[in-house]
This record gives sequence, C-alpha cells and structure tokens, in this order.
Amino acid sequence: MKKLSALITTALVLGLSTVAAAQTPAEGVIKYRQSVYTVIGYHFGGIMVPMVRGEKPYDKEAFARAAGVVAQMAPLAHEGFTPGSDTGTDKFPTKAKPEIWTKQADFKAKMDKMNAETSKLAQMSRTASFDDLKKQFGATGATCKACHDDYRNK
Repeated sequence: MKKLSALITTALVLGLSTVAAAQTPAEGVIKYRQSVYTVIGYHFGGIMVPMVRGEKPYDKEAFARAAGVVAQMAPLAHEGFTPGSDTGTDKFPTKAKPEIWTKQADFKAKMDKMNAETSKLAQMSRTASFDDLKKQFGATGATCKACHDDYRNK
C-alpha cells in the first residue's frame, strides 16, 4: 500500500511539473491571478450577492465564511500582476489593461482599498446587523468596480 501511495504521489508530482514546465512564467502568473479572482468571485458573487439581493435567505454563518474567504484572498491578488504578465497568451488570455503597469501607484492604492474593505466586511459579518452588512457589502463592491472600471477590459 505504501508503494502504491508513493507511486501515485510521484506520478502527480511529475504530472504537475510537466504542466508547470509547459507554461511560461507569465502564464503561471496569469493563471495564479485568475484563480485568486475565481475564488473571490465565487464567494462574493455566488454566495453573498444572492443574500444581499434577497434571492436567497440570509445565512449569517455562510455570509461570514464567504466574507472571510474574500478577505483572505484579496491581498493575494496583487501578487498576480508582475511585469511580463500584462499581455497574456493564446492559452492564457488576460483582461488586464496595460495601465496596471503604467499607473502602479494608483492600481496599488485601489488594491489596498479593496483589501481594507474586504477585511472590514469580514469583521462586521460576525456581529453587525444585516442592514449594516449590506451597506458595507456595497462599499466593498464599489472598490472592486473602481478597479474594474479603470484596469480591466470587458
């Protein structure tokens, strides 16, 4: 059984190494940032939005868990915008605008604002009323929109 486990582990490592080797460094960064945003989008848009809109009943635990995941993931996003990952490839296209790399100070300020608002939402989700959470949810979403408006192609 141990040999089988070791064989499976070795195959997985070799398989993942082959996949990683097939990507350029820029493709790996693009895949990383898209993965971060996929997780954020699932929890923000897939779990919290329906509750805020009244499409699903408010579930305090689910909302708090989703807000916590978003707050944990948000700071990771900025790491996915390294030089050379601005143009994308056929295999890994990107919606990132070139202005991200030419207006780094503004982009970073917007990312920092998103981090602060997601953190505040996560903290509030444990104790605040649902009405107060909806307001903070709106403020948090506005930080996402501000960045998308300036730095993301449709």
